[in-house]
Amino acid sequence: MRRATALARAALLIAAGAAVVLASGIEARVPRPAHDTPKGERCVENTEFMRRNHMKLLVHQRDRTVREGVRTKAHSLANCVDCHAGATTRSVIARGPDGSEGFCAGCHAYVGVTLDCFECHAATPRAAATAAAEERP
Repeated sequence: MRRATALARAALLIAAGAAVVLASGIEARVPRPAHDTPKGERCVENTEFMRRNHMKLLVHQRDRTVREGVRTKAHSLANCVDCHAGATTRSVIARGPDGSEGFCAGCHAYVGVTLDCFECHAATPRAAATAAAEERP
């Protein structure tokens, strides 16, 4: 249990350090990920806050939804995917034909953090998933 906690803390420190580099404009040896511009007018929180805290928001939202049955749109993973899915790939993890990376996958690869949300959750917007399901015989 201690090892898992230590690993989780290390991952958060690495992610926070990478967020500082992203936000500061410091040139890194690894090129920043290129991805499509989000579709909404603005995010539910400011960019700097989201870079540093999105994982905490998602965990908090998960706990409230799973344990308490409370569903809100503000910090839901489905809303993030709806806004951040690529224009051509319609996914937050798939690489586009122009070489752009999925919004989530590109940043997580950049900071060296495993992205496991989409082992269970859809990486495509709800509208795209619904349309695909309706097309099936």
